[in-house]
Amino acid sequence: KVLSRYSVLIIDEIGYLPMDIQGANLFFQLIAKRYEKNSTIFTSNKPFSQWNDVFSDTTIAAAILDRVLHHCNVVNIRGDSYRLKERKEHMRTTKKVNTLFTESDD
Repeated sequence: KVLSRYSVLIIDEIGYLPMDIQGANLFFQLIAKRYEKNSTIFTSNKPFSQWNDVFSDTTIAAAILDRVLHHCNVVNIRGDSYRLKERKEHMRTTKKVNTLFTESDD
């Protein structure tokens, strides 16, 4: 009930972990309560074609997608993960720093 009242709800990484049937039913109830009343923002690495796998039931997945996609704007972001990019940069700079402190002064 509480989550259905917020004017904007952000659900991050939908589909990262699959939902069992009970979780999918609860998620559907949340989306149904928010439908055409409040804004919901989703982030996911899963295309809509794989949401059947996420929700464990094709009927529930179809009902959720029907409500989610009815008034939505889809933004597809392509490219490398910014987390991996930051980590690679961190490793590159850390290696330089570690090298400075581990070299002998001979």
